Amino acid sequence: MKNREDTMHIRLINPNTTASMTAKIGVAGARVAAAGTQVSATNPDAGPVSIESHFDEAVSALGVLDEIRRGEREGADGGERVDAYVIACFGDPGLLAARELTTAPVIGIAEAAFHLATLISTRFSVVTTLGRTCIIAEHLLQNYGFAHHCRKVRAAEIPVLDLEDDGACALGRIIDECRRAKTEDGIGAIVLGCGGMADLTDEIREAVGLPIVEGVTAAVKLAESLVSLRLGTSKHGDLAFPRAKTFTGRFDYLGS
Repeated sequence: MKNREDTMHIRLINPNTTASMTAKIGVAGARVAAAGTQVSATNPDAGPVSIESHFDEAVSALGVLDEIRRGEREGADGGERVDAYVIACFGDPGLLAARELTTAPVIGIAEAAFHLATLISTRFSVVTTLGRTCIIAEHLLQNYGFAHHCRKVRAAEIPVLDLEDDGACALGRIIDECRRAKTEDGIGAIVLGCGGMADLTDEIREAVGLPIVEGVTAAVKLAESLVSLRLGTSKHGDLAFPRAKTFTGRFDYLGS
């Protein structure tokens, strides 16, 4: 791990394969990063173009793990070492498995956003894309221990790729849902429930008049803190490196 005086490198992994969203996520992360922080953004070579279901998440998780392995190889081969990774999808796909592959911190944007929201409010709501993904966010809130902080998980009912293809309309629907959350939920903050919303924070905050917590930027700042404090993923217990074994068929490249 690097000393706090040194530069650090944070790798943002967009688990879907839409390059324009990856670029947008990278810009959002770089905008909030400290002067000494290098931010790079990448996505898998294969997988879903958007993540909107349990199935999409399961498929995308392997791509996340491939990107972690790639980052680790780059450092081992003399390239720029990755000091922390961010999984930039609100379902945090493959998070625990990714942590097994590295000593660097690996942060999911949902977990990061939930943590920060509880530091600035006693109750928050989540505004995500499609209604079918609300249960995924609710599962994460339960698993991470934040369910009692969250009043409601809401959906603007927009497909993820509408954030790329019809941005103005998507923004309007998100703002409308955030305003309803402010009026109806008894909350002090809103968490945006999609990495594709990373560039919308300022406009939504101005329109709604509440603190808006966005996961990509939250995760970048948490990653900087962990690296500065020289805190990496523990290798004692369940997050130890996976046991070496043989994988067969199309997964043989994962074997030792």
